[in-house]
Amino acid sequence: MMETKKTIIFVGVAVGLVLLAFIFAPKRITPDAFLDQGEAFFPEFTDPNEATTLEVMEFDETTGSPKAFKVTFENGRWTIPSHHNYPADGKDRLAKTAAGVIGIVKDDFRSNNASDYETLGVIDPLEPTAGSKGRGKRVTIKGAGGKVLADFIIGKQVEQRSKLRFVRLPDQKQVYAVRMDIDLSTRFEDWIETDLLQLTKDEIKSVVLNDYKINERTRSVERRDNVQLDLKEDKWSARGMKNNQQVDSTLMSELLSTLDELTIVGVRPKPEGLSESLKKDDSAATISQSDVRSLQSKGYYFTQDGQLMSNEGELLVHTDRGVIYTLRFGEVVHGSGLAVSAGSDETFTDQTAAAAQNRYLFVSAEFDQSAFSEPPKPDNTTFLKKSDSLWSADDKKNKALYDAHNQWGRKVEQGSETVRELNDRFADWYFVISSDSFEKLHRSRKDMVIKKSES
Repeated sequence: MMETKKTIIFVGVAVGLVLLAFIFAPKRITPDAFLDQGEAFFPEFTDPNEATTLEVMEFDETTGSPKAFKVTFENGRWTIPSHHNYPADGKDRLAKTAAGVIGIVKDDFRSNNASDYETLGVIDPLEPTAGSKGRGKRVTIKGAGGKVLADFIIGKQVEQRSKLRFVRLPDQKQVYAVRMDIDLSTRFEDWIETDLLQLTKDEIKSVVLNDYKINERTRSVERRDNVQLDLKEDKWSARGMKNNQQVDSTLMSELLSTLDELTIVGVRPKPEGLSESLKKDDSAATISQSDVRSLQSKGYYFTQDGQLMSNEGELLVHTDRGVIYTLRFGEVVHGSGLAVSAGSDETFTDQTAAAAQNRYLFVSAEFDQSAFSEPPKPDNTTFLKKSDSLWSADDKKNKALYDAHNQWGRKVEQGSETVRELNDRFADWYFVISSDSFEKLHRSRKDMVIKKSES
């Protein structure tokens, strides 16, 4: 009996010790954050073509405030609101970006402690009370009606893991290391039609360097030179050059390539009234005083006889399509970043101002119908009512004339339409080109015409 009682006591003590050990022993705790590892961040976002807006917010330590880059689809067109709603070539690029966002998952939980946010770089750039350090890049993608499809903060790169970045959702504490390959460029030039002039160097047949200077006080023009460069039999020559001279082939090739590949680094909207006037085929269109002031601020002036000229001369480009481009070079554009690309206010020093040589560019196009000589018309078109087996010699001759004249008419129509489309793009904007492009286009006779090398 006593042995049984002892046994019961020992068993009870053992059970008690086991319970105490269970209660006080360290436990492996699995945070809720670990439970969703491997899941998609945005499971309801499955179709990249739903995306109609991309907004990227970054914190600018220079200004101490967030700056935004946005591309959106409104009123039937893609635009960049941060750049005066300049037309964006955004559909395919945004769909590709959206597809990358759809693919990101919660790979590896790292922290849910707010004190780690600065180290991981996932502080919301819109957070008003945080300091400047540790701010991330907030990316928001929306669909029709402003529906938020994705909204997340991208932080620093995971150390020694180039393809992993720290990511946090703005309304959640958890931070994850996430594998991502997403093109999130906020460079203005990455989102626009890069071919400004839409021409190729092979179609250029003549270039005119109109070298002059404007006296801004008297509006008088100091004409310094006019250099016409023509392509004949695959060789460039300058009108008026001497027998012992030739066109510098290296600089000519450089000039043609620059025209072919000319891109812009910034835009400014022209006043609405001025833009509408420029779109009209009406030389008598009126220009208001505010339009004149806008032009002058960019380096463009009307002379006493009503000609629009620029303070750094102009370049005329003739193509075999009958399109004549006029490129007018204006004032220097100071600053960097958004100050250049969008004209936003930015403080700059005398040193940066001196280094800034970007230039305003005013572009227009016109159609030169004389580039296509009108062929003779047929004497009659009675052949159209006959079977071609019944055509006489005169009918065949008239048919050939008829076809040639129609071909001429199509070239004229196509050239005129091209000019209309170009001016619809050019009329609303002052463009900004890089200093490198300006230097390659802004040439003189001294640059282009050189002495022949002795062989």
